[in-house]
Amino acid sequence: MAEEKHDYLHKLRHSVSHVMAQAVLEKFPEGKIAIGPPIENGFYYDFDLPRSLTPEDLEEIEARMREIITEGHDFVCREVPEEEARQLFADQPYKLELIDGILSAGTDEAALLEWADGEPLDEEPELSVYTSGSFTDLCRGPHVENTKQIPTNAFKLLNVAGAYWRGDEDRPMLQRIYGTAWRDRKELKKHLQWLEEVEKRDHRRLIKELDLVSFHPEVGAGLAHWHPKGGRMRVIIEDYWRKLHYEGGYEIVFTPHIGRSYLWETSGHLDFYEKGMYSPMDIEGQEYYIKPMNCPFHIMIYNSRTRSYRDLPLRWAELGTVYRYERSGTLHGLMRVRGFTQDDAHIICTPEQIDDEILRVLDFSLNLLRGFGFEEFRFDLSVRDPKTPEKYAGDDVMWEQAEASLAKALEARDLPYQRMEGEAVFYGPKIDIHIKDALNRTWQCTTIQFDFNEPGRFDMSYVGEDGQEHRPYMVHRALLGSIERFYGILVEHYGGAFPVWLSPVQVKLIPIADRHVAYVRSVAEQLQAAGLRVEIDESSERMQAKIRDAQVEKIPYMLIVGDRELEADQVNLRMRDGKKPGAMSVDDFIALALKAVVEKQLL
Repeated sequence: MAEEKHDYLHKLRHSVSHVMAQAVLEKFPEGKIAIGPPIENGFYYDFDLPRSLTPEDLEEIEARMREIITEGHDFVCREVPEEEARQLFADQPYKLELIDGILSAGTDEAALLEWADGEPLDEEPELSVYTSGSFTDLCRGPHVENTKQIPTNAFKLLNVAGAYWRGDEDRPMLQRIYGTAWRDRKELKKHLQWLEEVEKRDHRRLIKELDLVSFHPEVGAGLAHWHPKGGRMRVIIEDYWRKLHYEGGYEIVFTPHIGRSYLWETSGHLDFYEKGMYSPMDIEGQEYYIKPMNCPFHIMIYNSRTRSYRDLPLRWAELGTVYRYERSGTLHGLMRVRGFTQDDAHIICTPEQIDDEILRVLDFSLNLLRGFGFEEFRFDLSVRDPKTPEKYAGDDVMWEQAEASLAKALEARDLPYQRMEGEAVFYGPKIDIHIKDALNRTWQCTTIQFDFNEPGRFDMSYVGEDGQEHRPYMVHRALLGSIERFYGILVEHYGGAFPVWLSPVQVKLIPIADRHVAYVRSVAEQLQAAGLRVEIDESSERMQAKIRDAQVEKIPYMLIVGDRELEADQVNLRMRDGKKPGAMSVDDFIALALKAVVEKQLL
């Protein structure tokens, strides 16, 4: 939100969060406050309160907020010395901890960023507070000038969620109140309607209703179980992924799920990522770790023999299941899990080949994403912080060539991008591709990432034209990100009403009476022989109930068979969206359905 820092909506939402905090502390004078920033489409504030909040509490807090707004309090900012700040917040331990962090910004960056609304500071930090009415908060601002500038009919408190202080599950669990605020009532109404649609499309509800995927606490949090219909869709997705990869010049590899600690020590994961890994297991006196990623295994394959420049480039892909320890508070259906399948690949090439390979993988990524119905993208180019080049692996020449290769590929395809200085990981620059879904939300899926770290750590080399050993370039790329998360995005993008080619059941055959079942079964055999996925509803329900059930299951085609269809050797087609093309021959329906599959039609 850096570019919106001084926009009206940013100031409005920040101001409403302060008004909310005042109303909450009036209701719970013994309450403790943490942070309350503006966010996309709204705001939140974290509280440590004597009891859990109820929906009735939110209504009461919202009513008091409107009263505070109409009282017309100025937002007054002033800088304060440390001693006064500590006196002001003597009974607020979370604010005192933030003060400690702000005053030692170099040693507690997290606290500084929380105070600064997530934005880095160029100048030496100073303590400032904002006061409005009876409420004073440690804050950088900005805010509107007076509470009367906040429209009383254009904000709403939405819900309460748990949030660990500083995102650390070993710290107190706070209550986070989320709200939204807009310029006027019309904008608020439009946003609330959008939220209703988001709720309708929530994949956590739809995967249960459509019998696709489930989670079980008896097994463990964040571990998905794919049901037959969900599994069928997953196979369709993975088969399409494999087909494109083979056509795109990739080879598919398979690697183990665990590896000795030596592997993770060499790769650096135990130094930089141990908290995100599962605990080791002892096997014959040696420590083994379940893998959090696939790249070291691909390097082992590369290092299994001497490589020549004539062998390069190598493009190796894997649908590799990995396991990462995510804090329980961050788990969210399929979007954030502990076990997931990464559609990983590594491109190993010479420095001379890198420009062509980056352009090739960029085209490949967009082609794959478009195949699933996504057409709008946002591109970020994450590069080094030029002020601290010493924090990054690899020399300047490699970084400059890598950044130039990524930028050149984007520019060659006329793709607008945002240059994100300081957002590169320590081992290389990257392109992140964000897709836009049906609700206009963006999701970061694809990453095309240079790695200047692991080729050196694992002593990768190839024999060049000059007969000497050279270090290859290595590019990581994940296109869908993970199968689980991408599947969750697909469910929400389509609201469970998938395109015909992806639908786990494409056709529901509905016999009106028992005497029609034999014919329906023969039709099913013809459809299955043509490659269509078919189910027959042989229940004793009435026809309209069967049609309703098929619509609830979001099946694209319903073929109804009664006496007339039986006599004419036809089927009566009804579509998921309510359209009724009517009677047609089985061959004509097969042609219609296969055309929809080939063209990846929604219907």
